[in-house]
Amino acid sequence: MEINFFRLGTDSGDSGCYFRDMTSPEDAELVLVSAPWGVTSASGEGSAYAPDAIIDSSAHIAEFDASSGFSFGGKIATAPIDYDIQENSQRLGADAEKVISHVEDGGVLAGEYFSRKVARINEGFVQMHESIRTQTAHWLAAGKKVGIIGGDHTVGFGAIEAVAAHEGEIGVLYIDAFCDMHLPSESLFEYSHLSAARNIMEEIPSVGCMVQVGVRDVGSDEYAHTGADNRIALFLMDDLVSRHFGGESWSAICDTIIARLPHKVYVSVDVAALSLDCFPHSKQPVAGGLSFNETVFLINRLAASGREIVGFDMTGIVPKFENNIDAVAGARLLAKLCCAVLKK
Repeated sequence: MEINFFRLGTDSGDSGCYFRDMTSPEDAELVLVSAPWGVTSASGEGSAYAPDAIIDSSAHIAEFDASSGFSFGGKIATAPIDYDIQENSQRLGADAEKVISHVEDGGVLAGEYFSRKVARINEGFVQMHESIRTQTAHWLAAGKKVGIIGGDHTVGFGAIEAVAAHEGEIGVLYIDAFCDMHLPSESLFEYSHLSAARNIMEEIPSVGCMVQVGVRDVGSDEYAHTGADNRIALFLMDDLVSRHFGGESWSAICDTIIARLPHKVYVSVDVAALSLDCFPHSKQPVAGGLSFNETVFLINRLAASGREIVGFDMTGIVPKFENNIDAVAGARLLAKLCCAVLKK
């Protein structure tokens, strides 16, 4: 069931739709699909409540983007939310916590008890991906653009599958603090957040390249893997900072990032890529990171380059009842993403 996360009530104009836009999906240009899933990541159950929290917070965001003179009013629709995803996330998240704790305490997964739990979690991921893939494919076939609101960074897999099948070869701009290139065998589960980027590159052939931006937590094996795969371009945060502090403009740096991308680009954003002042309740905090304005500038620069943003996901937000800054910042970032997709 839907959660009125900040108890805004009907007097706030809360409609159960992003940005209070009650345009039907059939009449909209962009359909927003919610993916309330957070099973294996440290953000866990909290990120599964992000779509509801962002819907509530977005009620206070104007549909007019003054910086571009563009209004997205009447162009955005909210797809019906599959709350089975959230219920499965809650159930399987508890199983994942037990499995992870068992392994961290030195246990092995040879026994039937933990093997069954791992199998259930893997099957849950398959079902979640199928729901997101089916919803995305449906709206793409109807001539709509699609944005996914997570949840953790694993929710983009099904959407990228659908977009790649619809568009042909695409590139992925992957904005995250983490490389997410671990082997599934290293991350306990077949579709863990630790393997999110690797699964995309190894299982979706039409993804011709991935450009990773903002990464500041990467293992040696992940680093070696990205270096050996010429489809992957890794822009480490430390390197971006060094270039910027050395006198290179952020605009010029963004152009070198965008130059690695093809004409059709899917944008995948985990807000862990941004600095903690934007999203202070991240359960996987990493010091440093992109500023909100740097992130928006990069996305707008991509759109202005003549490339087509063929879809996006925004993930990793952990809302809090007592402090809604994460959801407020997430709703603002979502508005900027929507504008970048819709502006011609």
